[in-house]
Amino acid sequence: MSRIGKMPITIPAGVEVKVDGDTVVVKKDNVTLTQVVHPNMRVTVDGSLIKVDRPDDSNKNKALHGLTRSLVNNMVIGVSQGFVKNLDINGVGYRAQKQGNKLVLNIGYSHPIEVEEPAGITIDVPAQNKIVVKGADKQLVGETAAKIRSLRVPDAYHGKGIKYDFEILKLKEGKTGAKGA
Repeated sequence: MSRIGKMPITIPAGVEVKVDGDTVVVKKDNVTLTQVVHPNMRVTVDGSLIKVDRPDDSNKNKALHGLTRSLVNNMVIGVSQGFVKNLDINGVGYRAQKQGNKLVLNIGYSHPIEVEEPAGITIDVPAQNKIVVKGADKQLVGETAAKIRSLRVPDAYHGKGIKYDFEILKLKEGKTGAKGA
């Protein structure tokens, strides 16, 4: 039995879960997440618990068992608490600002770069060198943060660029110059 797949998911207060065939819908207030699960997996709601079952012990079904449970659990956590990714901007003159629903980045290019907020994602700029990406969909939050980071990946020699707040950069030494001259 999959260790992750066999664990039941508790439904927090105020969260509504509906299973319609292969589609799982998780809703709280005005936030709704939908996931189509593999037809082999059986998702059942039993009171305040969600259980995921598999038909047999084939390798494919074992892998799908844990995956399906994780996806449904992330949906429940997303609508009840939400997910957050924090980004830091390092570099002289590098900064971010919010204009409406656009993130405007000045990160060393000849022009400012504008990033649109995807539907369901909120981008906040608490300081000029901090970006906070929030949302209910874990995959979309991570994807949006990765797209913003990819606009200026941290430099290996100076550390300038956009990085996650937990990321530790190991800087290279660089050239030492002419010694005998």
